[in-house]
Amino acid sequence: MNEFLLEYKNTLTFSVEILAAVTGLLLYKKYKLTAAKYFIWFLVYLSICDFLGSYVKYIKNDGFLSFLKDTVFVRNYWWATLFWVIGAILFFVFYYSKILKTIIFKNFIKYSGYTFFIFSFTYIVFNWDDYFKRYFLVLDVLGATIIFLCSIFYFIETLQSDKILTFYKSLNFYISSAIFIWWLITTPLVFYDVYNSNSDWNFIFLKWQVYLFANILMYLTFTFALIWCKPEND
Repeated sequence: MNEFLLEYKNTLTFSVEILAAVTGLLLYKKYKLTAAKYFIWFLVYLSICDFLGSYVKYIKNDGFLSFLKDTVFVRNYWWATLFWVIGAILFFVFYYSKILKTIIFKNFIKYSGYTFFIFSFTYIVFNWDDYFKRYFLVLDVLGATIIFLCSIFYFIETLQSDKILTFYKSLNFYISSAIFIWWLITTPLVFYDVYNSNSDWNFIFLKWQVYLFANILMYLTFTFALIWCKPEND
């Protein structure tokens, strides 16, 4: 199993990620008049950013990016923080401000997003060197909190409306469930990253297994939902 993770974990994650993005593009016409079109473009964005983030493997073994070997770009922590930890959170703030109906919920999510962006920018500036060396626990936790709020607000609205009768046909229900579960599963791992080192391969493999399971579950849920669900009048 460990050898399998070393060899194929990135390939498997990227494969289900691409599957969700391609499925969304193939069904784009189905959702083009709804807010779901933004989610489809987000899936494409994730696939492109993940591909670009794989530049680090071309630094090793005298790859064509080997000139970056002795620079801060030898690791891609900075890129993952930018496109996922910050970028993904800001997208979901935007997305839920589109699909939520309750003004209080919309405004709370919107201003939480503004605050998160300003705080993230300020925190990175004051911890510039670490930005290239590790992930920031505080940003992960704040981002997860915003995701939980987005999902919970959506679930509350669904419970209080007629949508509860057909929730299983709603793309937004599956999106909310998938991201809630993904962040619920992975967020505890960030508290242990401080102990992560090449001398503790048991923890590294465990972390890889959790992320692989969470990624496969999330992207396959997105793929299924795009195929199964009907467009909603947002």
